[in-house]
Amino acid sequence: MSSARRGFVIAPSLFDNADRVYSPRRVEFFKPERIILAKGSLSNSRRQDFIEQICRLYPAGEVVEELDKPHNRIDLADGDSLQLHYRGKQTLVFGQHKNAVRLSDEQHNTCPNYWHFSPYGFCPYDCKYYYLAGTKGVLFSPTVKIFLNLMDILNQIDGIANKIAKPTAFYLGKLQDGLALDPLTGYSRVIIPFFAQHPYARQILLTKSADVGNLLDLDHAGHTILSWSLNPADICSEFEANSPLPSERIKAMKKCAAAGYPIRAVVMPIIPVERWEKVYADFLSELLENVQLERITLGCICSYPAALGLMEAKLGCNNLISQALSMGLKKSPDGRTRYPKSLRLRVYAHLISVIRNYQSDLPISLCLEEHAIFETFGLTASLGRCNCVL
Repeated sequence: MSSARRGFVIAPSLFDNADRVYSPRRVEFFKPERIILAKGSLSNSRRQDFIEQICRLYPAGEVVEELDKPHNRIDLADGDSLQLHYRGKQTLVFGQHKNAVRLSDEQHNTCPNYWHFSPYGFCPYDCKYYYLAGTKGVLFSPTVKIFLNLMDILNQIDGIANKIAKPTAFYLGKLQDGLALDPLTGYSRVIIPFFAQHPYARQILLTKSADVGNLLDLDHAGHTILSWSLNPADICSEFEANSPLPSERIKAMKKCAAAGYPIRAVVMPIIPVERWEKVYADFLSELLENVQLERITLGCICSYPAALGLMEAKLGCNNLISQALSMGLKKSPDGRTRYPKSLRLRVYAHLISVIRNYQSDLPISLCLEEHAIFETFGLTASLGRCNCVL
């Protein structure tokens, strides 16, 4: 394995130990019916052993070799977008990702573009509003993916971070859940020590998972920031099927805080259900009373048309989210559809007030919002200091 500048070396033994010693565990919310071995899956004995260990956990899953196809060209057969979506949620693909480290390219909103990386693809959870479900790559092949070239990915991060030569965040959670598949792979036991040892690279990981057993004994050096996506229990039960309960996520946050990890929360998408003011106030009080947060980020729906179409295929066209969106204007300059500004202002004003009553100095930011919204709430100092960056 190559040695990076300034004397930092990625130890190949990290990954060797992870896939030879680590014993995979089944993921609570994932039961694949098909396991597909895509291009690169069987390129060496280490990968073969790794795959075999995971396949043994799912003896009823049909194992299919498609070694001539890359991970993003797996054809799930004919069907409408909703059928493909759910077929993909029950399909696990092993492959390799040659361009797994990228810089985001948001324009026309306040999002600060950031580096992100993908040891996984997509997610086994079933959030009805899921933004990623509407992207081009996921629409064609919405499978749950594990990428086997982890050391290549970390080497790419190493090279980029050393070139920048200052502490730089690399985000795990933009194109996947950052921790949902970790019981299967044990990747956290490689990735977190890598960032702990690195002079510049820092990790920010976003998840809905409550399974943090692999993280608690690691020496993270404060270089991995853990962030949870959260919503009140009533909203979770209606819009976040097949995912851990918010109370379980909060318990996981407490465990990781006790292990010294910096902890953040993302409350998004905020959904104006009946009596939403009390629903969110009660939820925020539970969160803030139980977890010492480093930062909290708030956000409303901001989806592309394909994702909204899939959401309506799941929930019907008259669902609460679509009703709120229908009051708004046309798509925003960044191509997304949002709640009308008046509703967003009401929502943010209430949630910010609740947070300030509990912790007046907690940094608050907004996700994918307009500059004027930040100005309204005196949050301009938080521009560029939201969940995905240091």
